[in-house]
Amino acid sequence: MSAKKRSNPERLNQIVAQARRERENREKGYREQALKLFPPICAHCGREFSGARLRELTVHHKDNNHLNNPPDGSNWELLCLYCHDYEHSLLPNNDWYDHHTTGTKQKPQLTHKPFANLKAMLEEKEQEE
Repeated sequence: MSAKKRSNPERLNQIVAQARRERENREKGYREQALKLFPPICAHCGREFSGARLRELTVHHKDNNHLNNPPDGSNWELLCLYCHDYEHSLLPNNDWYDHHTTGTKQKPQLTHKPFANLKAMLEEKEQEE
């Protein structure tokens, strides 16, 4: 064996120690905490994740405040990539959906009405003919 191929036990110990420190730091993060607290299932679509596909499971902050990370996980839910994207696609429309319950009427937020005078214009056209 060449000198380059031989393992240096001291170097190997450093690598193992660094890997352990990195794992401990990851476990302190909210994603690792959420994965320990909740089953690896998307809260919206119900898909289960394991092994390499576990990376497709993300942590969504229910109140959209990424600084709000309670240790009990009450502000988190695990969502797959697709459901997480969908959840965040609703954010620009929060004013529209705010305080809306099924069965209640919403007033439209659009102010432009392109067909507002259509009836009058058609009646005018008929009178001209």
